[in-house]
Amino acid sequence: MNASPASPASTGEGAHSRQGQVDPLALLRTPQDPPWDVYLTGTVFLDIIFTGLDSAPVRGTESWARGMGSSPGGVANMATALARLGLRTSLAAAFGDDHYGEYCWDALEQGEGIDLSLSRTVPGWHSPVTVSMAYEGERTMVSHGHEPPPEEPAPDCPPRARAAVASLTPGRSSPWIAQAARKGALIFGDVGWDDTGAWDLAGLEDLRHCEAFLPNAEEAMRYTRTDSPRAAAHALTEHVPLVVVTLGAEGAYAVDRRTGECAEVPAIEVQALDPTGAGDVFVAGFVTGTLAGWPLADRLAFAGLTAALSVQEFGGSLSAPGWAEIGAWWRRVHSVQGQEPAALRRYGFLADLVPEESVRPWPLRRAVPTIGFRRSA
Repeated sequence: MNASPASPASTGEGAHSRQGQVDPLALLRTPQDPPWDVYLTGTVFLDIIFTGLDSAPVRGTESWARGMGSSPGGVANMATALARLGLRTSLAAAFGDDHYGEYCWDALEQGEGIDLSLSRTVPGWHSPVTVSMAYEGERTMVSHGHEPPPEEPAPDCPPRARAAVASLTPGRSSPWIAQAARKGALIFGDVGWDDTGAWDLAGLEDLRHCEAFLPNAEEAMRYTRTDSPRAAAHALTEHVPLVVVTLGAEGAYAVDRRTGECAEVPAIEVQALDPTGAGDVFVAGFVTGTLAGWPLADRLAFAGLTAALSVQEFGGSLSAPGWAEIGAWWRRVHSVQGQEPAALRRYGFLADLVPEESVRPWPLRRAVPTIGFRRSA
C-alpha cells in the first residue's frame, strides 16, 4: 500500500525525465544519497473549500458559494507542494479509519506519489476536518478534530533525508527534529502565531537545530522586539544561519549569516482567489531551490513565484503548482508585450528548468477532486 521512491534521474538527462517532468536535483544525485529529499510529519486534515462567496457568511442567513472542492489539508499542503516540485517526499502522519482518511491517503499516495510508509491508520479515530470559505482574497476557517490516541505518536526515528520541514511550537520540543538533524538533514523551520503572547525565542527550543527559519514579518518583529522586518531578519541570524522573512504583498527578504549575503525579491502581482496554503508553497519553493544549490535571490524569486501561482487557485494542496504551471507561466510572460527586461532577467534561471512547451493553456485549471467522484482514465 505504501509508495516507493521514484527512480533517480541519471545525470546525463539533466533536469528533465523522459516524461517531461522536472527533477531539480537530477545533476546532484548519487547512489549514496538518502532515500528521500524531504521528510515531514504532522496532522492531515480533510479540507472542504468554498469559493465564490460575495461576502462573509452572515448570522441567521444562508450563503451560496459558486465553487467547492475537497482535498487533503494540514501537513498535506506542504507535502503536496514539495512533491509537485519534483522532490521525493516522505510523510509520517496519522489517518482516520473513516472514508475521509481513505480519501486523503489515496490522494497523497496515488495522486501525488508521496511516500506514506511511516504513516498509519488509527482505528476508531475520525479524520480532522476544516471548512475554508474564501472571499475578497481572504479566508475564514472552521475546524473540528481530536488528538490521535497517545499510543499513536510519530515515528521516533525519522528516515535519512536531505531536508526536513518542521513547524516549531513555542514551549515544546519535538525529539524527531534533533534526530533528523543528527542524521544530516537540513531543518527548515516555520512557526505560527504565539497564542501565549510571550514571543520568546528561548521558547522555540528546536530553532537551534534549524538551517533556516521562515517567519512572516509580524512574527519576526515580535520575536526580536524590532520595528522593521529587515532588522528582525538580521537579528534572527544570531540564532539560525539562514533567515527568510515573508513581507506579504512586498515579497520576501533573506539573510545568510554564513556568507553575509542578503536578498530581497518583490512579490508578483496576481489576482488572488484563495490564499490557503500559500505559505506552505512558499516554503516548498525555497526548500527546492536550497537543495538544488541555487543563489539566494533565485531561491526567493522561485518561492515567491510558486506562492503567487498557488493563490490563483483555491484550496491548499489543490492549488500547489507543479512544473507544468511554472513552465506555462514562464512562456506566458515572454509573450506579453512591454514586459520589464529586468523583471524577466530575475526569473531567467527558469529557462533551463521548465519542461518543453506543451499545448496546455495558461493559466491552467486542475480538475477539482470531490469525495465520491473519481477522475476518468
